[in-house]
Amino acid sequence: MNITPAVGEPVVPVDLTGLPANQLPEWLSMMLLIREFEESCEALARDGSVPGGAHQAVGQEAVAVGAVRALEPADLIASGHRPHHHALAKGMNPRAAMAELFGRATGVVGGRGGSMHVSDRSIGYLGGNGIVGASVGLAMGVALAAKLRGESHVAVAFFGDGAANTGRTWENVNLAAVWQLPLIAICENNQYAVETPISKVMGGESIAARAAGFGLPSIQVDGQDVGAVYRAVAEARARAAAGEGPTFIEALTYRYYGHNTGEVITYRTMDEVNAWRASRDPIEKLTGGMKARGLLADRQLQSLTEDAKAVVKDAIDFARNSPWPEMASPDLITGLRPVLRGNP
Repeated sequence: MNITPAVGEPVVPVDLTGLPANQLPEWLSMMLLIREFEESCEALARDGSVPGGAHQAVGQEAVAVGAVRALEPADLIASGHRPHHHALAKGMNPRAAMAELFGRATGVVGGRGGSMHVSDRSIGYLGGNGIVGASVGLAMGVALAAKLRGESHVAVAFFGDGAANTGRTWENVNLAAVWQLPLIAICENNQYAVETPISKVMGGESIAARAAGFGLPSIQVDGQDVGAVYRAVAEARARAAAGEGPTFIEALTYRYYGHNTGEVITYRTMDEVNAWRASRDPIEKLTGGMKARGLLADRQLQSLTEDAKAVVKDAIDFARNSPWPEMASPDLITGLRPVLRGNP
């Protein structure tokens, strides 16, 4: 699959065949919300509102929305260090998510986790973490538990192309294949592991081709096409629910910003970024497909965009006005009790 946009390449709209037409406005709404949420992080990190910065997923909205909309509510997902788009797509409250980035007590984990560790078990979101490739192990464990208990839900792991060069990723893919676990491993290949182009450090044909060597179905899809992602994950989920084991999906995508907020980018050109924005933007591809089918008017798109901006502004205001966590709040003490067992 050609992943480098040519200059002046036209936007190819999403093929809506087989997609739930009545749900597409909500898909678009969520992609716009994610885009606005992630865009806001740059300035918030620079002015110190979001301590420690954040890893944005601007440009990768279709992977999160397409994947999560193909799942059932009881399914569980795990993320890596770039987790906001998955969390929001799974149903995380934008206010609680933003407050967590601010480190406030009203955050989804009480302000104790920050950007990389947002989590909400009540919606089936196992959280993000900063260990490259660890999400695959977490999801594999959940999938193993589901099989042992005879439960019907599946587990999904989101991770980046950098994790495709770590041993823990493939150890867990191997176990999932051997034990035929209900796991869907989704690699968001955004072309760069921090500053390193995947083309310079990846041996073999592709990440998907490497995964196929472990004996499980493995496909590569256009991660900028929400329909392509949805179809791939829906098929993978059906296989997993039927007891037919795991699937590996490599979604070719692209992040418009740096690895994290405030990064000075010297490893790629703005011409490259602009080419992706101009011809491969996931929101433009979906709106193009919806307009072609008469499912979206300009006024509706404007309204959805304004709604997303309002939700994010409200979330930021909520976070700014929220209290800081207490230094020794009961929830922290309770949470640490198993770790501190045996200590005074």
